[in-house]
Amino acid sequence: MAADPLSTVRLSVLDRSLVRRGEGADGALRATVRFAREIEALGYHRFWVAEHHGVPGVAGAAPTVLAAAVASATTRIRVGTGGVMLPNHRPLVVAEQFGVLASLFPGRIDMGLGRSVGFTGAVRRALGAQKDAAERFGTDLAELLEWFSGDHSRGVAAVPAEGLRVPVFLLATGAGAALAAEHGLPLVIAPARGEERMLRAIDGYRAAFRPSALPGTSPEPRVIVSVNAAVGATAEEAALTQLPEAWATVVSRVRGVFPPLEPPEEVAAREMTERERTLLAEARSAQVHGTEEEVAAALAALVVRTGADELLLTLSAHDHGRRLDSYRRLARLAGLAPGAGTGPSRPGR
Repeated sequence: MAADPLSTVRLSVLDRSLVRRGEGADGALRATVRFAREIEALGYHRFWVAEHHGVPGVAGAAPTVLAAAVASATTRIRVGTGGVMLPNHRPLVVAEQFGVLASLFPGRIDMGLGRSVGFTGAVRRALGAQKDAAERFGTDLAELLEWFSGDHSRGVAAVPAEGLRVPVFLLATGAGAALAAEHGLPLVIAPARGEERMLRAIDGYRAAFRPSALPGTSPEPRVIVSVNAAVGATAEEAALTQLPEAWATVVSRVRGVFPPLEPPEEVAAREMTERERTLLAEARSAQVHGTEEEVAAALAALVVRTGADELLLTLSAHDHGRRLDSYRRLARLAGLAPGAGTGPSRPGR
């Protein structure tokens, strides 16, 4: 009998530290740390945090700082970033930050990188990174990897990063898949712009992959598919759990501001314009939700279509308890062992 596709992949979690209405950024950050401990106890493989600047509804502005707090509060789960946006930082500084993390928490740190810049012109100006900063991503990425290799051609050593092997992952936005293949890095990708486009990018990545001798790279192509998934006692409950984040996405596109999450019942009762309804449908199109059986079937099918090595699950609910219940159900679906990682052992990954 063929193996259940969910049993062949690792399951991990990305938390974006979204603010809930009436909670505040401090509460959202503490919730991320508390949530990481709960996710570790359920047996997930890794826990990643994200980077956003100047967004009232997102508290995670400093992912390496937050990763340090998460790693300090946990003992086994891998901890990393999904991701540090390299155009906003100098490669040397990023290398130093991850060198510190990897020195404090050996064998547990992942360096996930992205090429996005600030959401608005004002944020980009404050960061000193304009839209074209993403165009130098390939150059910055190569420099960052070299700092770990001990290349002293610049007359500077990246202490304490030099010589460490911190696994590197590349988030696919724009040219991200091609760059991951060129540099020999695992690819992290989501169906945000449609599954067919994602599948073409994955195929192109695997065909073009070239191993690298630099630290933190992968000897073979590896694909991590990120998916927003919710499991509930009923399909309606699961769909309602995802509604606040989808609505906040709509508001960000209409008004340019990602707001704190509202209770789902209030969002469901809201009068929406035709444009808002269209944008909401778009925001929900890539989401997976349903009962345990429905979500198991949907995720298994996604693994088969993509050939994914790992699923990076994300869910930002207004109610912390409802979110944890969804992840608990997902862990049970995949047969995760409490307190243990998932899938076969792979050193450093």
